[in-house]
Amino acid sequence: MLRTLKVLLIVVLVVLIAGFVVVRGIHSRIDAAAVIKERTLDQSVPSVAVIHPKRGELKEEIALPGNIQAFVDAPVYARTSGYLKKWYSDIGTRVKTGDLLAEIDSPEVDQQLDQAKAQLATAQANLRLAKITMDRDLGILKDAIPRQDVDNAVGTYEADKATVDSMAANMKHLEQLVAFEKVFAPFDGLITARNTDVGQLINSGNGGLAQELFRISSTTKLRIFINVPQVYSEAAVAGVNADLTLTERPGRHYTGKVARNTGSIDPTTRTLLTEVDIDNTSGQLMPGSYAEVHLKLPTATATMVVPVTALIFRAEGLQVAVVRDGNRAELVHVTQGRDFGTEVEITSGITAQDFVIINTPDSLTSGAPVRVEPVNGRS
Repeated sequence: MLRTLKVLLIVVLVVLIAGFVVVRGIHSRIDAAAVIKERTLDQSVPSVAVIHPKRGELKEEIALPGNIQAFVDAPVYARTSGYLKKWYSDIGTRVKTGDLLAEIDSPEVDQQLDQAKAQLATAQANLRLAKITMDRDLGILKDAIPRQDVDNAVGTYEADKATVDSMAANMKHLEQLVAFEKVFAPFDGLITARNTDVGQLINSGNGGLAQELFRISSTTKLRIFINVPQVYSEAAVAGVNADLTLTERPGRHYTGKVARNTGSIDPTTRTLLTEVDIDNTSGQLMPGSYAEVHLKLPTATATMVVPVTALIFRAEGLQVAVVRDGNRAELVHVTQGRDFGTEVEITSGITAQDFVIINTPDSLTSGAPVRVEPVNGRS
């Protein structure tokens, strides 16, 4: 009996020890799983570097790149075909309206005109004969000749009269083509291109085989086209003075005025195409040149400057991420100004007190938790 009791105690002890080991193992696994979960959650929070935006210059004007163009620029084509007989104006020549630029030799057109004149003379002779016949028949007593003969005479006269009118119109057309053998300047301007020479075959028109003979630019007044960012579009109204500078003329300033704008913001670039007109009677400015156009702003504007790495380009538009409440990200819509290469100008959306994230993860959304790691010297 005593031996049986000992065996029973040993079994119970073994069971208790085994149970303790099992319970201890389960608790260890639960604790390990909790630690892993905590570490996983902790690692899922992205670490971000933040800075305060730098203050940009207080803007009273903006400087924009511009392309200078002639106020009027037109190619000159031939209106009649033939061979170039002579040209009178080369590149760089200033011409007046109506100045002779070139002459074209068109013997076929000349012969067609001579033929048209002969045909018109024949038709006029037939018309005179028809009129004589008609007048004679109409003057005879009604019963003297058949009515049919009278009607025929009248019809022949009307037909010959229409033929004369047609021949006269054709002759005027050919006379105009002959007149087009001489090419004249359409307006006052500067010859900027001559694309023909003596003996060259000239095809009329401005398409197909036709070629541009000359190009004339009116340069006494010039147009400068600029793309004004949307945020500054209020400065691009008609009548506003614009100051023009050129790299090759340091220290020189030329004054023009905003003439017009498209009245519509380009959805791709968010800019307003604007035209500035400037007087160039001195001839110092040349079409095709690059210029910097300065526009006065209605009010001074403060801007912020951030690294380009802070910009977020998504379907919602241009954004930057800022940290709120110390550990929460918020995506803010901003308006971009000038691009300085590694940095960009922000004209609205953020302040100098905001903590801007400069290494935004692709998956970051508004309200997501973040771990802030300040950038030395910039936080």
